[in-house]
Amino acid sequence: MATTTHSAKVTLPTDTQILITREFDAPKHLVWKAYTTPELVARWWAGSHGKVTSAEIDLRVGGSWRYVMAANEGFEVGFHGEFREIEAPDRLVNTEIYEGAPEGVGVITTTFTEEGGRTRMSQLCEYGDRKVRDAVIDSGMEGGMQESLDELEKVAGSLR
Repeated sequence: MATTTHSAKVTLPTDTQILITREFDAPKHLVWKAYTTPELVARWWAGSHGKVTSAEIDLRVGGSWRYVMAANEGFEVGFHGEFREIEAPDRLVNTEIYEGAPEGVGVITTTFTEEGGRTRMSQLCEYGDRKVRDAVIDSGMEGGMQESLDELEKVAGSLR
């Protein structure tokens, strides 16, 4: 399997949105499984920035999720949210709250499409205003996200 390193594209469609797109060398059902199964999320979510200490997923509308990692620099990073829509294995809508800045709630719509055994993920992140969106961008999220998605591809591919 050829891993496509740091290949996610990040664009800003509006003042309150971030759009992330990436292709994975794995079929959709395996990318979905790696994306929504706690023990598999624990293998990819932190990338090389730390170690996942908690990955909780109650995959149902109204169910919650929470991921925590111990960062290599010695601090803890946590995110949580609630699932709003689930259309397995095609679409997932959830809220996302960074626990270090809980006032910045994002609504994340993730879609998965498959062609020729490869999966394209599109993730539209919507925030209440430009200030919150810009804070997310300025946090350095792209570097960590690129690494996490590289690892997600490896985990999904390992499920073949």
